[in-house]
Amino acid sequence: MGIFVLMVMAPFVAVAGAVLGALLTVGLVMPLLAVAGWLGRRLSGREAWWWVPALAAAGTALPFLATAVRGGTGLLAGLGGWLAVTAALTATTLVARRLLLPDRPRLSGGTMLGRVALYGTLAVVTTCTLAAIGLYAGVGYEPPQLSAERIAGAWSDGKGGTLILATDGKATATRVETFDFDSAVHKCTGTGTWGYGQGAGPWSQEVDVSIDDCSMDTWHVFGTPERPKLFVYVGDPDSWDLYILQPSR
Repeated sequence: MGIFVLMVMAPFVAVAGAVLGALLTVGLVMPLLAVAGWLGRRLSGREAWWWVPALAAAGTALPFLATAVRGGTGLLAGLGGWLAVTAALTATTLVARRLLLPDRPRLSGGTMLGRVALYGTLAVVTTCTLAAIGLYAGVGYEPPQLSAERIAGAWSDGKGGTLILATDGKATATRVETFDFDSAVHKCTGTGTWGYGQGAGPWSQEVDVSIDDCSMDTWHVFGTPERPKLFVYVGDPDSWDLYILQPSR
């Protein structure tokens, strides 16, 4: 069934990818190429390839820094995302620059498409390989390693929902949101029990909460050691919509 769905969806994914690629080309790659060329001619009298990575790094630094600070993912995760986006944007723009330089032999549309496909494939393979090596080596974000003592306390969703986890294993929920698979929201108020499972590592930590007359999912851990958070998936786990609790101040 999975192979059949993939075969059916492949043309739609290809069209969506082509549209997205065209939008990124018009909105990011070509402006970056034009500005890099203009700066090179204005400041040094000729175009230079290194203006491309310099501008890509400068243009993406502030958004990723702000995302890392506001999202609480940590500077290391923000730095990794910034470097990945900078590398992807730089590689794409340098390929376009090499194909479009005035002193380059004129290429047919088919030849240009083939070279872009080849360079793009090599860039994807290289990026995935480096990402796999980084994950295997433990480079990048991972949730903070907590304990039952650190999880015990009051947690809030910031909009009136609170979950109090007492050290004796008692749990008290007040208007905590719970979700059906279709993302229908229910407000949970009541008492019950809770427990913490350390699992095999930071990613497998679980906080099981059982409240009378409520269907509450298992909570997972993320955030930072200074600002830990608990979350559950909203609806389909593949959608990556999260309901988040943070320690009450």
